[in-house]
Amino acid sequence: MISDNFEPALLRTFVAVCHHRSLTRAAEQAGRAQSALSAQIRRLEEHTGQRLLRRTGRGVVPTKEGEVLLSFAVRILALGEMAVAQLSESTPAGTLRIGMSEDVASSLLPFALGRLRRLCPGLHIELSIESDHILARRWQESAFDMVLGLTAGFSEDPLTSWEIDLHWVCGIDYPWDSALTVDAIVCGEPCSWRRLMFDALIEAGKEFRIAVTSSNLGAIIPAVEGGLGVAMLPAELIRHDSMRLVNVAQAPVKVTYGLFVTRRPNSNVTTALNVIQDSLKTLY
Repeated sequence: MISDNFEPALLRTFVAVCHHRSLTRAAEQAGRAQSALSAQIRRLEEHTGQRLLRRTGRGVVPTKEGEVLLSFAVRILALGEMAVAQLSESTPAGTLRIGMSEDVASSLLPFALGRLRRLCPGLHIELSIESDHILARRWQESAFDMVLGLTAGFSEDPLTSWEIDLHWVCGIDYPWDSALTVDAIVCGEPCSWRRLMFDALIEAGKEFRIAVTSSNLGAIIPAVEGGLGVAMLPAELIRHDSMRLVNVAQAPVKVTYGLFVTRRPNSNVTTALNVIQDSLKTLY
């Protein structure tokens, strides 16, 4: 039967490639050779008798048949984790306090917290989405068991860190002209992204004015799509059907994020740490 050939390792590879839209990046994040992932995808295609992926200008995307398999793959992997959690006698219970910056939460939450909930069904999660400056201050007040945010505001070193490129984007219909004043869409103060954006514009010799200010990415993204100006966004938040990249500065703007964990982790924190670190490897 075809279902006997749906090994979890094959399904995880397929889900990762669909998420990253790239065999290369999925291989890099998994620490494996691209050829190994390609071989796994071919095995799935042989088992199903269908072509599962196709290349587009925006990377690798699932075919119609691939979308069907992707839906089942996510559910199959989730059911496996739920089975382990239900059969485990040491399933943690209690409360876990997590702080995240909004941009990290938008990409990490669907993966890490969903899996954590399946592994620890009795766990109560207190999740706070805050600006990085507030996260750093509340971390000093011991308000969290774990924080994921920009390292710039923290006085201590993170358990692990990763770097993200911020890309200059505008709406498809925005009349971009490198010789004209840049309409800047920025986060409200205090914000590290905002200062980095201004520094990059000044270094590039660009004149600019603040067109839109918001502390919520949920407002900044539609402002970009609506053609109100130019913003800096990580690749995960760029919607290529409504946004386009523009060349504002020569060098990309890089920011460093970190995972900060309490020095006295209990079983809940340890379980969450393993799940989130696995998710970070997949995403970044």
